[in-house]
Amino acid sequence: MIRFEQVSVRYDGASRPTLSGVDLTVPEGELVLVVGPSGAGKSTLLGTVSGLVPHFTGGVLTGRVTVGGRDTRTHKPRELADLVGTVGQDPLAHFVTDTVEDELAYGMESLGLAPDVMRRRVEETLDLLGLADLRDRPITTLSGGQRQRVAIGSVLTPHPRGLVLDEPTSALDPAAAEDVLAVLQRLVHDLGTTVLMAEHRLERVVQYADQVLLLPGAGEAPVMGPPAEVMALSPVRPPVVSLGSLVGWDPLPLSVRDARRRAVDLRERLTGVEPPPRGIPAGGIPAGGEVVPLPVRTAPRPGLLGRLLGRKPVPEAPVEAGVPVRTEGLGVRHGRVEALRGVSFAVEPGETVALMGRNGAGKSTLLNTLVGMTVPATGSVSVGGLEPSRTAPRDMVRRVGLVPQEPRDLLYADTVAAECAAADADAGAPAGSCRALVSQLLPGVADEAHPRDLSEGQRLALALALVLTARPPLLLLDEPTRGLDYAAKGRLVGVLRRLAQDGHAIVLATHDVELAAELADRVVILADGEVVADGPTRQVVVSSPAFAPQTSKVLAPLDWLTVSQVATALEAGA
Repeated sequence: MIRFEQVSVRYDGASRPTLSGVDLTVPEGELVLVVGPSGAGKSTLLGTVSGLVPHFTGGVLTGRVTVGGRDTRTHKPRELADLVGTVGQDPLAHFVTDTVEDELAYGMESLGLAPDVMRRRVEETLDLLGLADLRDRPITTLSGGQRQRVAIGSVLTPHPRGLVLDEPTSALDPAAAEDVLAVLQRLVHDLGTTVLMAEHRLERVVQYADQVLLLPGAGEAPVMGPPAEVMALSPVRPPVVSLGSLVGWDPLPLSVRDARRRAVDLRERLTGVEPPPRGIPAGGIPAGGEVVPLPVRTAPRPGLLGRLLGRKPVPEAPVEAGVPVRTEGLGVRHGRVEALRGVSFAVEPGETVALMGRNGAGKSTLLNTLVGMTVPATGSVSVGGLEPSRTAPRDMVRRVGLVPQEPRDLLYADTVAAECAAADADAGAPAGSCRALVSQLLPGVADEAHPRDLSEGQRLALALALVLTARPPLLLLDEPTRGLDYAAKGRLVGVLRRLAQDGHAIVLATHDVELAAELADRVVILADGEVVADGPTRQVVVSSPAFAPQTSKVLAPLDWLTVSQVATALEAGA
């Protein structure tokens, strides 16, 4: 179905090719998972299949990519649309209509399908992806995860022979991700659809793959083969594979079910042992084992509010390291939609709280309310004694830093170096502080690179560094691990832990159960705008089939959260 013949891609100004020497075949009717570190070229590889590389992105493609016999160098993306459906990392860039139903129908209309066929396929897709209740909703009113499902549905309706998906589950809650992956597996098994998919959350998808394609990066040759064999070589691997490698299981397990069958002895060894405190996860220490010091904040950074309003901060006395957060009976409405109802919770300085729940539960709305971008309809909000929606932005940005779901909202300069220099100046931090954070979170990002040319994970790392440079007393993160590989996620965990130790309060909205297990002191679960669970991480996630991390599922009924905890216990003689 898809053939790569000695394919290399080099972008203008790049010191080395993003892809080099890719020579392989993706068979028809298989799901091939593309893995590798952030920035290894996964998105570029997928773009060569859809024709976006080089027709849309520019750069020089050498070699040959054929899809169903068509050469992508001589066929533009619109000439491949009947063969290949593509969903990129950014669903917003994908949409061309205003409502969910229109978006699902648009691709079929472009191909000239009959109206009765279009109607039937739209209904099938609405049911498959759980979108029936959203059919008339404007896309602009949807949550990030809901938009992701609409984007996937819009490429399913034309029934292409191949699907190219770039992190299709990154914005989905665990249940929705399972539903989408089940649909993809059905297309592969029942209809012979070829799926080429890149994904960083391997714990969700590796067990579904027929083959895994590893892009090691740094100019190394790609490796393609059976999932267990490639995972043994891969620098990025899900927790269940890391656990198997730690204990010495061969072959390595790919699913919780496989691991549980082989973990009888391990559970016996750990019975009665108290899980140790969580440490920085494997692969999370910066190169060379050094931890880059966080800058001392001497002035505030404008953050998202300041950038949106075009305001620079006014130097004032520094705010204390952490600020308490309180909400009482909080209610928020978006038109006819009641996004939050009666939400009461608190966050203390030095505490890290994970907000979890299905797509559309109100997590992003709650973060926006805490920073003052959303006005409550009922109840009260207090951040350090201030009511965010009634406080001047220049005062709020001294207390709160928000990293939104779309990191590009924080990026406006032409180079990474310029972004970092502006962050240092805005925060009053020593020159090079932001750049050191970027290098710590994601090594290898060039100073001269344009932020818009970075991968999703690289853009996120840059946006995180911009906000972290100011060391805000309250840090709000909305899906902070989208596009990050396990090593980059581990480095982020290390940075955030040190901020919490210094008294900063951290609230993160996430579908990443592994991140919550590694980092959060408490987990708050929202459902339909209401708090349905609030308690210590071990207590909340271990008892939840949807939000339990892989280690907990493998070792249940024991309440272990992470592989690093198991490693520490085994080293201590458990």
